[in-house]
Amino acid sequence: MKVYVCVGSSCHLRGSYDIINLMKKNIAERQLEDKVELSAAFCLGKCTDGVSVKFEDEVVCGVNKENFDDIFSEYVLNRLN
Repeated sequence: MKVYVCVGSSCHLRGSYDIINLMKKNIAERQLEDKVELSAAFCLGKCTDGVSVKFEDEVVCGVNKENFDDIFSEYVLNRLN
C-alpha cells in the first residue's frame, strides 16, 4: 500500500509533519514496514481542506492528531486485513 502525506505549504502549516511522524510510529509499532510505503507529496490539490493524505488512489482531507487513529485504522489497517 502506498501512502502519501502532503507537505505543501498549506499542509505544512496545518501539521503535516506531525502526521508523518504519527504514520511512521504506527507503521513501526504494527510492523507494517513491508506492507506500507510512506512518502511525502508536494501538493494533493486540496489546500483549503487541512492536511491531505493519499491512500493508494483516495485522498483524505482534514487529517489531524485528533482523528489520526480513526483514519489510520480505516484506511490502512482495515484495507490490509
